[in-house]
Amino acid sequence: MSIRTALLALASPLALAATAFPALAQEAAPQESPTAETPGQDEIVVTAQLREQSAMEVPFALTAYRGEFLQDMGITEFDKLGQFVPGFDVQNQSPNNPGFVMRGITSDSGSAFNEPRVSVFQDGVSISKSRGSYVELFDMERVEIAKGPQSTLYGRGALIGAVNLVQNKADPENGYGYVYAEGGDHGRYRVDETVNLPLGGNVGLRVASRIKERDGYVDNLLGGPDYNGIKSEAVRGSLRWAPGALTFDLIGNYQHDKATGTSFKSIAYNPTDPVTGAVLGDRGRNSGAALAAGQGFENGRPLGLDRDVWGVTGIANYEFSSNLSLNAIGSYREFNGIEIFDADGISLPVLTAGEDARGDQTMGTLRLTYSNDRLTAFAGGTYFKENGLQRAPTQFDERAALARLTGTLNGGGAIPGRPASDPAPLAFFSNTAFTGQLLQGVLNNQLNKAYLAAGLTSAQAQAQAAAQTAALLPTPLARAIAANLQPGHIETSTNYASTESWDLFGDVSFKVTDRFEIGGGIRWSHDDKTTGFESSVVNGRSILGGFIGALSFLGSSPATAQQLLGALAVPGAANIPTSAGYPVPMFGLGAQPTGTNGQRYDQGLTDSGFTWRATARYELSPEANLYANYARGRRPEILSVSAPSAPGGAAKFSVLPSETVDSYEAGFKTALANRTLFIDGAVFYYNYSNFQTTEQQGTLFVTVNAGKAESYGFEGQVNWKPVSWADVFGTYAYNHSRFSAGAREGNHFRLSPDHSASFGVSLKAPAGPVKLDFTPSVTWQSNVFFDDDNDIPALQTGNLIPDTVQDETQKSYALVDLRVGVETANGRWRLQGFVTNLFDQKYIKDAGNTGDALGLPTFIAGEPRMIGAALSLKIGGR
Repeated sequence: MSIRTALLALASPLALAATAFPALAQEAAPQESPTAETPGQDEIVVTAQLREQSAMEVPFALTAYRGEFLQDMGITEFDKLGQFVPGFDVQNQSPNNPGFVMRGITSDSGSAFNEPRVSVFQDGVSISKSRGSYVELFDMERVEIAKGPQSTLYGRGALIGAVNLVQNKADPENGYGYVYAEGGDHGRYRVDETVNLPLGGNVGLRVASRIKERDGYVDNLLGGPDYNGIKSEAVRGSLRWAPGALTFDLIGNYQHDKATGTSFKSIAYNPTDPVTGAVLGDRGRNSGAALAAGQGFENGRPLGLDRDVWGVTGIANYEFSSNLSLNAIGSYREFNGIEIFDADGISLPVLTAGEDARGDQTMGTLRLTYSNDRLTAFAGGTYFKENGLQRAPTQFDERAALARLTGTLNGGGAIPGRPASDPAPLAFFSNTAFTGQLLQGVLNNQLNKAYLAAGLTSAQAQAQAAAQTAALLPTPLARAIAANLQPGHIETSTNYASTESWDLFGDVSFKVTDRFEIGGGIRWSHDDKTTGFESSVVNGRSILGGFIGALSFLGSSPATAQQLLGALAVPGAANIPTSAGYPVPMFGLGAQPTGTNGQRYDQGLTDSGFTWRATARYELSPEANLYANYARGRRPEILSVSAPSAPGGAAKFSVLPSETVDSYEAGFKTALANRTLFIDGAVFYYNYSNFQTTEQQGTLFVTVNAGKAESYGFEGQVNWKPVSWADVFGTYAYNHSRFSAGAREGNHFRLSPDHSASFGVSLKAPAGPVKLDFTPSVTWQSNVFFDDDNDIPALQTGNLIPDTVQDETQKSYALVDLRVGVETANGRWRLQGFVTNLFDQKYIKDAGNTGDALGLPTFIAGEPRMIGAALSLKIGGR
């Protein structure tokens, strides 16, 4: 039975529950306000410090929203949530490639050996690994976003903050049912279902599911599914047993994502038909694209994502007394996903890339907590084991790649009147007279530069280069090499990692007086790591890679260069095995193969370190608090690895020192106007050492140590309920995050706007037998860069083809959403209409990407205006 069938079958238990359990027929519970703090009712209770308390009592910047807020605002994914959280942004290229940005710091690397900087927790379990962290937000009790280093509370991955997802658990006492269905343009539909069944004997069962699908919004100009479409199916089952002092929850989550291709679009070239060369569209960042996977790549897989994430968690809480409790959590989790994308952004198969990421983790935590009127303290330990790999296959059309290398994708003048912006038909590049001439041109240009560097005049250099080119690479030889260029050269590299970690931690808060509280915590982490790497050329050596390798010998050994050029011209040179009679290495183009063309290399690393925090909170009154804190965050040492410099070499390992941050924060939290107006604000300063970033070297992305960096800013949030049927909420964040040393000194952190804000109003006014609701909202952010190099040409000289234009940025923009609806007075039925991006703002989510290494940066369009309607039914209490 397919997951779709299983999810749809949940409607049957819901119908059964409605008839078999009279408790479900009662009136729906009164609706809580969607804002983080709700006047007239209990304030939201959070567990950001691993104990239940009011958000007002937490001595650091915290944003918390109930599940009702997510429902009312249409928030189903992290990227939308981030728009309403100051200091927190989420980039969603696809569910397999999210970027979590906390106060300017991005956590998004898919490499198996990299460590996260932002912890994402789901019911006490870390799901922080990038490729498995993006999950659907449905049937949620609440979400909590804690800013600042939180390693003491949330473990090794919380260098700069943590996201805590608290899912609704089974209720043994009350029945509940919920159905939500929506439809809209772009083939949009979504169905959510939840049923909670008391089974007797202090046992409850809850099952929730979501099916969500939407067509792509960037036109596929070659036909087929449009780009950036989504299809997600998720189900969660939870069982609770609560016989008294003991509460035990067993939770299972499963999610499957199958998205259409991401619109990595070039704006340097018009989209064209690869067969005829006809222009199909324009170079706009948000307009249609002509993308395709290389023929036969990954057994003919289409562009797009296929990902599965599942996990099982057990949570036990035992109350020894009113002061002493024990919490135990055990979990096992797996993710695996493969994504295929057109990395060059044009219809010609210059470069097709893929990512096959897999991982499994086992985690166990034991924590003992003591609490009385003055003191709250806990101590415990965590065991964490993780295995993962990231396989990155790539396929080059060496003929088209050569044309890109020489700036002649339009035919270089061989097609009369064809603009430089219009790639030639693919068949054109099989002309060996053309590609052979390009090879000669590459050699001539390199020789000309060498002679100019040696002091010759321009005329002398040109003459010498022409003569030397004719001698080293005469036309017959050039055409013979060109005939061997592969239309589908394939390489692959895989990095592996295994981590076994032990943490010991403790934390204490003490009320010195009724108004003054101090606290502190410390965590020790020990890691045993193994990193592995292998790379290979799958279908023979790269002829273009060998040609580039031959040219590298021109200065040191011209005879070797000439010998290699001759060997590359032998018919079938790509597939002749290396031997004494044919001593030509198995050259790669994107990455050189290891050892015997794919030999795996492994290396180990042991790392230990401490993180800590100190807090102070002063209660000016029951309605106002001041707080200050200092924290040390630490990202464990990384054993980085990359391909060898020369074919057949060993993998290159390097230990990157632990990235640390010293954080200083002060703020206030208030509940004014008879607890109808909640205002929070915080200022912060971060000082980083050994800041790790990604640098392009050729076509590879390598993690390097960029040295010093700093960040400072302000965050504020407001929630106001002037009358019982109105809520007003707003946020603002200022974040000045910059590199403070090295070649990138003064650069902005990637994906980090200096300013961001949100504002919304939720009105639910009684109107006779119904309530009318009206919820407009606006979110805004200032300019962002998409890479730490800020697309500065001088910092991209290591690319295979340097990027000379600084255009990979998004200027400030605002998005306006509107939701209107009507619901019955008891809240049981609700009908709603909505529009997102009301004014159809054009913006991009990302720019640069893998194609940047070939001088072909690509751009991913953001969502346009979308319209829909929804109907929901609630029975019973949550």
